Amino acid sequence: MMRYEKLEAWRRCHELVLLVYQATAAWPRSELYGLTSQVRRAAVSAATNIAEGSAKRGPREFRRFLDISLGSLAEVSYLLRLAGELGITTAETSAQLEALRTSASQLTWKLYASIRDRA
Repeated sequence: MMRYEKLEAWRRCHELVLLVYQATAAWPRSELYGLTSQVRRAAVSAATNIAEGSAKRGPREFRRFLDISLGSLAEVSYLLRLAGELGITTAETSAQLEALRTSASQLTWKLYASIRDRA
């Protein structure tokens, strides 16, 4: 079992979760059960799947969870874009969130590649 807290990809995803929660706290109450909930769940999913996958037996299972995490990060990207285009969030906040999401994705892809090469 690999300690997920030591994984830079997880740490970046966790930062993203915290920032998403902070940013979405200011979103309209009418979006609480829509866009706000969806982007929060997708961000949490990215970090959670890295943590869960790190506890699995063997690289093949871990890669499967990393793949899910990457899908969740792509979902976050679209939802942030939508929120920006709907005027729910500022351009500055959108840029900050997207930069962190991009970094989390890159690190997760690198982790995926390193696990793939070990299998």
